[in-house]
Amino acid sequence: MADFKKRLVENVDGLFFVDNTCIDCDTCRQLAPETFAESGDYAIVAHQPENEIELRKATHALLACPTGSIGTTEKIDTLSVMDDFPMPITEDIFYNGFTSKYSFGASSYFIRHPDGNWMIDSPKYIPNLVKKFEKVGGVSHIFLSHQDDVADADRYATYFGAKRIIHKYELRAQPEAEIVIDGNATVSFGSDFLIIPTPGHTRGHCVLLYKDHYLFTGDHLWWSRKQKSLIASRSVCWYSWTDQTKSMEKLMHYDFDWVIPGHGERIHLPTGTMKNHVERLLLKMKQ
Repeated sequence: MADFKKRLVENVDGLFFVDNTCIDCDTCRQLAPETFAESGDYAIVAHQPENEIELRKATHALLACPTGSIGTTEKIDTLSVMDDFPMPITEDIFYNGFTSKYSFGASSYFIRHPDGNWMIDSPKYIPNLVKKFEKVGGVSHIFLSHQDDVADADRYATYFGAKRIIHKYELRAQPEAEIVIDGNATVSFGSDFLIIPTPGHTRGHCVLLYKDHYLFTGDHLWWSRKQKSLIASRSVCWYSWTDQTKSMEKLMHYDFDWVIPGHGERIHLPTGTMKNHVERLLLKMKQ
């Protein structure tokens, strides 16, 4: 729980506040951009909710915050809002919320599929999510993009009997993973799921292409609301920028119209426009 005594002075006065345990993961700004803003190394409350919609979105941010750094000056209804998670992105893709500090607030997702549901990276292990997943058939596979974003994947795998998928070079994060990707060749799971190794951010980083439309990108690339473009960051490239550039070039061979990342904004664009953005990013990376 956030501590009012640790409240950041940059917060505007009112119901919501952020304290100095914030790790600036961007989760709150994605969920409630009307309320939260960036200030140096922290998120702050820049504008208090003015209506029920803004209040609900700010409460989403409070619940999803990985470090419990968002608080309120009086009690609010979080139980009914908690039931909004997982939140729909499309008819069969959902944002899980409840991000984990162990994955630095990385987003995770759920795909409802007739041949078995998939989890993309992992949120905190939350009974509310477990019940929701149970209602739609559980979880059959957990795709882990890389070692940074595994969070509580082992607990979900144990509960649902799910098969975790991770690259060999990331295996230290989930040493008992059931399916291990080896090498740089793409791997198909049925007709809808394609795992594409994209080394760079880490040595065994992978992305997942779903139905030739939805690219779950982990920490490989994401949309910047400030720059209004796709970006990748050399400053958080832990393995090889050269390899990450080559991995970006590999994506030019695939068509997709969604980028759904672990960190940063997701974006939906026409396929041709998306390819142009990837190409521009690739040129910047090569420079």
